Amino acid sequence: MAADKLSTRHLLGIKDINRNDIELIFETADNFKEVINRPIKKVPSLRDITIANIFFENSTRTKLSFELAEKRLSADVVNFAASSSSVSKGETLIDTVNNILSMKVDMVVMRHPYAGAGQFLSKHVKAQIVNAGDGAHEHPTQALLDAFSIRQKLGDVAGKKVVIVGDILHSRVAISNILCLQRLGAEVMVCGPTTLIPKHIHQLGVKVEHNLVKALNWCDVANMLRIQLERQDIKYFPSLREYAMMYGLNKQILDNLDKEIIVMHPGPINRGVEITSDVADSKQSIILEQVENGVAVRMAVLYLLASQG
Repeated sequence: MAADKLSTRHLLGIKDINRNDIELIFETADNFKEVINRPIKKVPSLRDITIANIFFENSTRTKLSFELAEKRLSADVVNFAASSSSVSKGETLIDTVNNILSMKVDMVVMRHPYAGAGQFLSKHVKAQIVNAGDGAHEHPTQALLDAFSIRQKLGDVAGKKVVIVGDILHSRVAISNILCLQRLGAEVMVCGPTTLIPKHIHQLGVKVEHNLVKALNWCDVANMLRIQLERQDIKYFPSLREYAMMYGLNKQILDNLDKEIIVMHPGPINRGVEITSDVADSKQSIILEQVENGVAVRMAVLYLLASQG
């Protein structure tokens, strides 16, 4: 049985929460999933709470998902896009957030290009912080919704084999996923070209494989990551076409495997690069379930954090 409250005031990364916290978030998300499938999708749980979404980096799905979660909980929502703000005039992170907090905001959902930005902020401001992605460091709510989606599809995460394929080096999703899946008792493997696998990743207790078909035959679940061209300062592989030939998942590869596996993707999908359209739209893909679960999981996180103020 999960505990009835989280062990932390903020959600900065999976490394800061324990298995009980994850189970509690999942149980709460189960309840909210039922809410968002009702004709009236709103509950008054956060009626007097004001949440600021502060995005210092472009985001579509994560921002929409958080905003929808906040509105489904009846919170007051303030949106702030840093690219069109005073930050571009040289204002510091603490000044920006303190200005927003002086307007009496209770919680800040923040995405930032620098690793550790949420951690830094949590030490300097009174509001609760939810990390919506910090550089190539962590993206805790994505890892939670991915694990929640595996649990929904396979009944449990413990004992399952999950391979994360692609640009592990630049991915905040990969690190958060590894930590979250291991906390829940899954076995994790990473797969990709040598240049995109961090040098010391085996220290996290994950298997490393460079052959996609071998990795897929080993796993129950394949999480296909996007190639993050915007974070790559040098060329890590000759061309996208060559990457797709070596590490792209197509229907032929999927149909030739020894067993049926589940295919996931955190989005946005580069169709034809890491995954082809017929795989993304196949019955083995749970990509759209991940999106739906994202709202329920984020509702759970916001609700549980707000309840300990």
